[in-house]
Amino acid sequence: MGTVYLISAVVILMTLIAGLSRLYIGPTRADRMLAAQLGGTAGVAIFALLANAFGQSFLYDLALVLAILAAVSTIAFARLTWHKPLTGKEDADDSD
Repeated sequence: MGTVYLISAVVILMTLIAGLSRLYIGPTRADRMLAAQLGGTAGVAIFALLANAFGQSFLYDLALVLAILAAVSTIAFARLTWHKPLTGKEDADDSD
């Protein structure tokens, strides 16, 4: 059963390598962020599969840390990139 997990991890790793080409090609920041998110998601899956294959529980911890980092980086990217421009109406509401 462990070989099934290892083969699955290798297949996900190969798709990750193919998908990360978008990180270099771009052309927009959103494309690059989605490629980085793919790396985080694939990394979580690979660590979880390796944890099952080798019976090492610390790999689950690494998967959880990677999942949290991927989520936080996506939130930070969205927060810094897509912001709503201020209009005159909103400025008038703040003065009350």
